[in-house]
Amino acid sequence: MKPSQAALLDASAVALSSLCLLHCLALPLLAAALPLFGAWAEAEWVHAVFVAIALPVTGFALWRAHRQHPLPAPAWLAAAAGLALLLAGALAFPSHDSETVVTVIGSVLLAATHLWNARRRHRQC
Repeated sequence: MKPSQAALLDASAVALSSLCLLHCLALPLLAAALPLFGAWAEAEWVHAVFVAIALPVTGFALWRAHRQHPLPAPAWLAAAAGLALLLAGALAFPSHDSETVVTVIGSVLLAATHLWNARRRHRQC
């Protein structure tokens, strides 16, 4: 066996052992934390925090991109619609039953807008 193959096998064994150790130590902690994550998922303040973070980050990112190369109107409309849907979901509008659907659509629309902006910026560089 070549020395490089032996080194690769040793490194693989160490990596697998480390993953096993991480799995054995982290899994019980994650399992114990699941009720906390479940409580956070139902907490209304979590939605408000995400909207409060998304609004300035999106605004700043798109404003900065627009200063370099003007963004087309559909990008602004998609971002505004995504943010509006996130806000509607955070406010449980139109109903609490539709909150998840509205929030997911808003999140996907907002993420798609940022991906569109990133691809556009990459092509112009």
